[in-house]
This record gives sequence, C-alpha cells and structure tokens, in this order.
Amino acid sequence: MLVRDAWRLAVGTLTAMPVPPPEHVDRRRAAMAMAVAPLAALPLALGAAAIALLGQLTGLPHLVTALLAIGVVVVGNRALHLDGLADTVDGMAASYDRERSLAVMKTGTSGPAGVTAIVLVLGLQVAALASLLEGEVVRTSVLAAVAVCASRAALALCCTRGIRPAREDGLGRTFTQTLSPLVTVLVWTVVAAALAGAGAWAGLPWWRGALAAAVAAAVVGAVILRAIRRFGGVTGDVFGAAVEAALATILVTLSTG
Repeated sequence: MLVRDAWRLAVGTLTAMPVPPPEHVDRRRAAMAMAVAPLAALPLALGAAAIALLGQLTGLPHLVTALLAIGVVVVGNRALHLDGLADTVDGMAASYDRERSLAVMKTGTSGPAGVTAIVLVLGLQVAALASLLEGEVVRTSVLAAVAVCASRAALALCCTRGIRPAREDGLGRTFTQTLSPLVTVLVWTVVAAALAGAGAWAGLPWWRGALAAAVAAAVVGAVILRAIRRFGGVTGDVFGAAVEAALATILVTLSTG
C-alpha cells in the first residue's frame, strides 16, 4: 500500500495522467513519491521521445520538432512547473520583503518577469533539444526522454532534510524535508549514470551526461539557495522552477560542443 500510494501520488501530482488517488497521504509516502519522480515522469518522456522520433522521420525541421516535443511535456503536466517558474521569478522580482514576495506568488497571475522567465527557459530547452536532434534519429529521441526524466530529480533536492519550507501549509507541510541527503545523492547518482549511458549511446562522450547531471544539480541548488534567502525556504512554485531549470540545464549541457 505504501508503494502504491507513493506511485499514485507521484504520477497524479507530476503528470496529467488519470490515476486513482492515493488512499493515504503522509510524509513517508510523499518522500517516496519525490524519490521516484524521475520514473513518474516516464509517460511525459515517452511522449516527447515519440514526437521527436516522428518529427525526424517525417522531415520536420529540428526546431519545430523540438518545440512540439517540449510542448508535449508541458501539456502532459498541465504546465504546472512553468507556472511555478513564473510565480517564483515574479516573487523574487516583486519585493525584498518576504511576506510581499510570498503574497505575489499566491496571486495566480504572471507578471512581466515571470513571462520573460518562461520565454527564456522554454527557448533554451527547445533550442538545445533541436541541436541534439541533429544526431542519430532513434538514439537522440531516447536521450531526450532520459533528459526529461532526469530533470525531475530536482524535486529530491528540494525535499532534502535541512531545506526548510517558506510556509508551513501546502507542500511545505507534506513534502519538504522528507528525504535524507543520502537518498538525494543516490537519486542524482542514478540520474547521472542514466544520462551518461544514454548520451554515450547517442554518440556523445560518456562524461557529457554525467556533467549535465552535475551542472543541473548545481543550478537547482542555486535556485533553492536563492529561494531560501528571499522567501525563507522553498514552496511548490520553487519546486516547479527547479524542474524547469534542471531540464534546460541538462539539454544545454548535452548539446554543447
């Protein structure tokens, strides 16, 4: 029951896939859900890979194919993480007052800073993926799928013990500080190995995938530290911003060189 509830919680929270609600939700199940988040994103990853493969086989321009593939990921999670990115950036841009920033993040609207952040991050994701798709058709499509799954490891870092919530309600009560640092390191190690293997299979140097994971972890860490300084901790919006930043970083690092 524990594993089943954790899986349902992960899939139901991170994707638009229709799954039965978990019978119980507690911090143990939340911890397991965040640890398996990369696997829970597999439906989105497979959708992106299918579009990437189909676009290349039909001769679509790589940029168009990449935009459609990223679009599948966005639609597949109801734009949840992009909304978090916009709210986080709006909160950081609104004021140096913690309460004012948190209030702005809860309004549900996107300001100029948030919209700009979405454009820039999506642009990086699409452009980098388009560059990757210049390689072998099937293998680069698989690499794109692995990158999507790997980016969800950002959630494990956000939920590591010692990273406090900005609020004591919502995600702050259930998800934050549920994972031990050892589990977080294990999640990122597995992600790095998966990216290294998929990258090598796609024709990249084996270390490029591991480097992509390391740089993504550093970027996510920077996002979290900035959130702690500005908001006093992390929120669900920060989780989303971390995922989108991780995906952009992974794709850009894989496409470099």
